[in-house]
Amino acid sequence: MTKTYKATGINLKTQALGESDKIVTILTQEFGLIRAVAPGARKHNSSLGGRIGMFVVNELLISQGRSLDKIAQAQTIRTYPGLAKDLGKLAASQYLAEIVLCQALSEQPQAELYELLNEHLQRLEALPKTELMGVVAHLAHGVFHFLALSGLSPQVQVCCLTQRPLIPNFTDPNWQVGFSIPTGGTICLEAWEGLRKEVEKPKLQHSRNPAIGHSPNPPKPDYQTVIHRQDIPVISSRLSATELVMLQHLSQPEIMQIDAADYGWLSVEQILRQYAQYHLGRPIRSATLIDSYLAANHDAIV
Repeated sequence: MTKTYKATGINLKTQALGESDKIVTILTQEFGLIRAVAPGARKHNSSLGGRIGMFVVNELLISQGRSLDKIAQAQTIRTYPGLAKDLGKLAASQYLAEIVLCQALSEQPQAELYELLNEHLQRLEALPKTELMGVVAHLAHGVFHFLALSGLSPQVQVCCLTQRPLIPNFTDPNWQVGFSIPTGGTICLEAWEGLRKEVEKPKLQHSRNPAIGHSPNPPKPDYQTVIHRQDIPVISSRLSATELVMLQHLSQPEIMQIDAADYGWLSVEQILRQYAQYHLGRPIRSATLIDSYLAANHDAIV
């Protein structure tokens, strides 16, 4: 006897199967990520055709199969038509969906991830069409929240080296803070420079000592020296005071006030993109759509 189960989920990916079917990857609240066949979905008169589009939310009745489950019924409860009408919003949504696909688990409830994705899709859809920087800012907001939910969010409130709070200095136009992707967040450049000098100091003394390195048979000490050396973190980029504030505010439930001239969001998104790709261990292919969107609207942005 065929077993069936019910689930509520949002479509994140589809691919053709055979002549008329499709395989749909769905994020469900109850069972996490599932892949199921939508039989006949590619037929012109299919009842499932419109229900398996990207970002359509359905109440599903699914039959279990040997290799792939099969969608028996689908009742649409929510759609996001505004995303498909704007290339920037659609690109940002696909970007977020790709991160969710990297994080979601199968056969485990994913209610929090499901709710968070729908929340950010709603915010993107509600944006006015003219808010180019708004799309980038909301994309960065979503990426940060998904990283935080999986325990991968970068440390942006304190220095990774000293664990001291980082307070942006707006009185100095040249003030900057470092950001290290491998280390996991922001770094005070003064602390970083001090560490660099400490690490390089023994090397400099070694090179200046004529008794070391120049003798063909240098004397061997009768003791063993153990040196605990801290590696110098790689500074991936440098942030201005404004960019640091933007990055720090992303941990809040609501995004900070968007200014059309806040081009710092472009830098923040790039940093989070590189950070996410490094820690997820794979490229975000949908990011190229955002780049194309920004390039096409360059005059409006600049």
